Amino acid sequence: MGPVLASPVVNLYIIWYGQWSRTQQATVRDFVHSISVPSLPHPSVSDWWQTVRLYADQTGSNITGKINLAGEFHDAGYSHGRVLARTTMQSIIKSAAGRGMPLDPRDGAYLVLTSGDVSVQEFCRAVCGFHYFTFPTVVGAIVPYAWVGYSGTQCPGMCAYPFAWPTYSGKPPPGGSSGGGNNLMKPPNGDAGMDGMISVIAHELAEMSSNPLVNAWYAGDDPMNPTEIADLCLGIYGTGAGGGYVGQVMKDTWGDGYNVNGVKGRKFLVQWVWNPSRRRCFGPNAMD
Repeated sequence: MGPVLASPVVNLYIIWYGQWSRTQQATVRDFVHSISVPSLPHPSVSDWWQTVRLYADQTGSNITGKINLAGEFHDAGYSHGRVLARTTMQSIIKSAAGRGMPLDPRDGAYLVLTSGDVSVQEFCRAVCGFHYFTFPTVVGAIVPYAWVGYSGTQCPGMCAYPFAWPTYSGKPPPGGSSGGGNNLMKPPNGDAGMDGMISVIAHELAEMSSNPLVNAWYAGDDPMNPTEIADLCLGIYGTGAGGGYVGQVMKDTWGDGYNVNGVKGRKFLVQWVWNPSRRRCFGPNAMD
């Protein structure tokens, strides 16, 4: 019975915490822009978002079809250090708001991205990202936010799969070198950590939009430990997925794996989400 992010336009603010290259930033920007562009070649990021849009609140208002990248803040000085607790994300948002980033409790949502030299509580051990909402006592307003960490240097086998192979497996990936190479599928944007991060960002944006205050769309008895619309489809990127197999996805001329098209000719591999009408995990590249 809680709200979803149903504003005609949701303003997304990105906080780049730590050191990021221009190429890495461009990859994320292009993915966010792709959500709201319906004219891209099928299957597209916006086609994928149509499944997320099926979720509505108790008034019948569906999740927004327009996510506007309204602002970015660069915290290259590590204002809260390089070892962060989950709760520190709220303080990072507060610091950014105190230094010029708008605080938008009506239509805003926030995305905190931490670079590869930042350690975050439970990152790599239990989570690749999470979402929650800020407390007025900390930030000054209630706004939904998500955090995602760059896994390329910390745990690519966990958070950048299928572009990297879990090191604990003790064997090379299928098709990898006999010496135990770490590449399983070529990343479409040339950075395994970044391309894996895109899928986690997609995962968290879908869940933040459908369950922004942790009282809307989730399964289970405990809202503090919910199973949400993307959690139900972990590891599923195409038809036939399961048992570590990502499913049927496309390959470009360089052999890079992807399942959706984005702006500027970009391609991305994003995890499917639960479709409430079909009652199964679904994505625009589905074969059935």
